[in-house]
Amino acid sequence: MGGRMTRQRIAVLRVLAGCQDFVSAQELHALLVADGHAIGLTTVYRTLRELEASGGVDVVRNGASGRLYRQRPTDGHRHYLICRDCGRSRAVDADAVEQWAGRIAAETGFAAVEHTVELTGLCADCHEAPPHPAHPAHPAHPAHTSTARAAAADSPPSRQSLSHANVRM
Repeated sequence: MGGRMTRQRIAVLRVLAGCQDFVSAQELHALLVADGHAIGLTTVYRTLRELEASGGVDVVRNGASGRLYRQRPTDGHRHYLICRDCGRSRAVDADAVEQWAGRIAAETGFAAVEHTVELTGLCADCHEAPPHPAHPAHPAHPAHTSTARAAAADSPPSRQSLSHANVRM
């Protein structure tokens, strides 16, 4: 990441590292403020853009809140399966995708090939949960409610209706 390592940037990195699932810039900003950091939303966006450019975060897109971020593991980018209902994410083995992208690049002569893989579904908890009476299309499982997830110190607030996430590599 370019630029100075200011206390705000260090705070963004620290809080992002504690997030188990993808978070929006707004969610990350709210977590930072709740943690007592004086930081502007513009600084959060700028830091996330720099992290994306340097390969420090994985980014997915959804229709409701735009771009979502998660700290990239040190061993490189990952592909994720993301629950469309609660936003829970799980890294998946995608060696076949990486080999295919490399083979296509070699066969076509293209360089710096990037790819987008879209994997969404319903996690086991959301799939097994009975439909919530007020919102039959969105099951309400106790493990995914805002109250239950906010109670977990290292977990971001719940996000509903994550749809068609695009993983940008």
